[in-house]
Amino acid sequence: MTTKVESKISILNDTLISIFGKSLNLARIKFIGLFITALCSAQTVCFEKLAIYFDHTAKVDSSLRRIQRFISEFKLDLDLIAKLIYSLLPHDPPYSLAMDRTNWKFGQTNINFLVIAIVYDGVAFPILFKLLPKFGNSSTKERINLMNHYINLFGKDSIKFLLADREFIGEQWMKYLNTNKIKYHVRIRNNFIAFNKKNQRKYNVSRLFSHLKCNQSDYYRHAFYIGKQKCFISGSLAKSKEGKP
Repeated sequence: MTTKVESKISILNDTLISIFGKSLNLARIKFIGLFITALCSAQTVCFEKLAIYFDHTAKVDSSLRRIQRFISEFKLDLDLIAKLIYSLLPHDPPYSLAMDRTNWKFGQTNINFLVIAIVYDGVAFPILFKLLPKFGNSSTKERINLMNHYINLFGKDSIKFLLADREFIGEQWMKYLNTNKIKYHVRIRNNFIAFNKKNQRKYNVSRLFSHLKCNQSDYYRHAFYIGKQKCFISGSLAKSKEGKP
């Protein structure tokens, strides 16, 4: 009689075979299943600790060498990893996407990633990323390329909307989203200028929401123009870390 753990491993292997079956041999697929299971059990990426949980039919030293060889020698197709994550998501599309960038240092080396994640129940699951060959913000071209990569893999219909912070602005970027009919919620600075075509007047965005009190929010039912791009604007008033509105 199989245990619950063995049953879950069997389900995981079946899922891996359905994703990787045409690209990897069965031995590689089973290795990946063992690796994922060890990661969940050890809750660390330290190879020595992973080896303890890796394969109970083999010696720890043997498992450690297998892990080291795999990591150093095998180049895994990241699109397949994205498809695996997508297939394991706990609900069906369309999905809320988040685009973000993270930067840290490894020694003297800057590591700068542009990432698309799928957001579910307050958790973001990174699904695609681009390692940027520079320090600082991403370019419009880099954002568009990554979004097109997602669409090529999973289709535009899988996108409910895109979330992004104030870094991800710019007229060409907004034009791309509007042209492709991708709904988006992107933060903008409060000193942006919005143009109301109805009355031919320009407004500082902060002025549009000057009527709000702390913890209140509001939105306009008609569109404004930010540069040449048409968009809807909402705003809220919240306290800063210093306690000021």
